[in-house]
Amino acid sequence: MATEEHTVRYSDKELERFRALILEKIDHAKHDLELIKSAYMNDHNNGTDDTSPQFKAFDEGSAVMSKESNSALAIRQEKFIRDLKNALIRIENKTYGVCRVTGKLINPKRLELVPHATLSIEAKNIQK
Repeated sequence: MATEEHTVRYSDKELERFRALILEKIDHAKHDLELIKSAYMNDHNNGTDDTSPQFKAFDEGSAVMSKESNSALAIRQEKFIRDLKNALIRIENKTYGVCRVTGKLINPKRLELVPHATLSIEAKNIQK
């Protein structure tokens, strides 16, 4: 007697809905990344050449901190975009939304908030 293996996954219609959401998030994330890169490349020269040495040193330190902060933001944004693109691959493979630990479907509300999630809340709590 052959047993039928039932694969738990979202329907094609649901996957298409998630694809649209992810593509929209990728567009926003790319736009935000360009803004971050633009701020990083900005000279930050606001005509402070004639200010006192204390303020000039403060401005230089502030500019370095700002560039470091923008660089960290850019790296994080690039990782977010990569994670979203990986989610699109999982949609193609029809494995999107399946928890990689429990094998159960990840709650759709979680996927709407964190569309690149690969773990259910249950699995996240186990990892703590």
